[in-house]
Amino acid sequence: MTFLLWSMFAIAFISLFLTWILRRYALSRSLIDVPNARSSHSVPTPRGGGVAIVLSFLMTVPLFWGAGELSMDFMFAVLGAGGGVAILGFLDDHGHIAARWRLLGHFCAAMWALFWLGGLPAIDVAGIVVNLRWAGHIVAAFYLVWMLNLYNFMDGIDGIASVEAICVCLGACFLYWLSGFDSLMVAPMALAAAVTGFLYWNFPPARIFMGDAGSGFLGITLGLLSLQAAWFSPKLFWVWLILLGVFIVDATCTLIRRLLRGDRVYEAHRSHAYQFASRRYGRHLPVTLAVVAINLLWLLPVAACVALLDLDGALALVVAYVPLVIVAIKFHAGKLEDS
Repeated sequence: MTFLLWSMFAIAFISLFLTWILRRYALSRSLIDVPNARSSHSVPTPRGGGVAIVLSFLMTVPLFWGAGELSMDFMFAVLGAGGGVAILGFLDDHGHIAARWRLLGHFCAAMWALFWLGGLPAIDVAGIVVNLRWAGHIVAAFYLVWMLNLYNFMDGIDGIASVEAICVCLGACFLYWLSGFDSLMVAPMALAAAVTGFLYWNFPPARIFMGDAGSGFLGITLGLLSLQAAWFSPKLFWVWLILLGVFIVDATCTLIRRLLRGDRVYEAHRSHAYQFASRRYGRHLPVTLAVVAINLLWLLPVAACVALLDLDGALALVVAYVPLVIVAIKFHAGKLEDS
């Protein structure tokens, strides 16, 4: 345990230091996110700091595998898929890659990860074990691609993507510890540590943005962690979906409304509920802190009922999501800004 704690401190410090370097690099190369009509910020800010999260996490994955803390399958899955998505995002941050090629790369990364993880395991739905077999691979691929894209969509105000990742990872670790799945704690703890180092620079008002490299990496890695957990126990998959509720609900409600309106969903916009909320309150900080509160005071207790009290996962998911959908609608998720 002492080794693990010191490792987490080291990862956080490496991420903190790398973010400082990346900020200087972005300023020297004029890699600045300049506010425009679709931005949620008003001050030009360096971007691409999420690379620090990627490097500080991925460089430790082989070390944890060597120490027997991570499986070889998970190591290859996250190194290939996470690293590939991060490289694609880094290239897009420095130029522009057409949406269709980004999407192709995302599916390739998902298929690579699923090859190593074994696809989607059997899931318990209302007491019935559902095994989709080969179709589960297709479902899991779309799930991973949606996860990495929704995380990109939700990284729109200072600190929100960082605090979400930290809350979800530490919440999962806490429930792993209480429910006897201690062996699963290492990867989410390491990811939380890497994001914590970056958050020092990204907390409102942000001094550097995460960029597509970091947000896409976080999205697919969190998806991989949820699938890894599902192979140990089907109820843990529901736990992860519940903990990720804030991002999943806001992004999905926004996407559905924009699809129904006929919008080009791959184009930048600022019609997520959290973006409307940040404009209503005039600052990013209250919204970012609200996400922390929702995670700790609502989603974590509901997830705990699944992990510790064997509440049906599908039922708990509905219970957890309904208030979030109401909040998303209240804050006009997916509506045109002038409406």
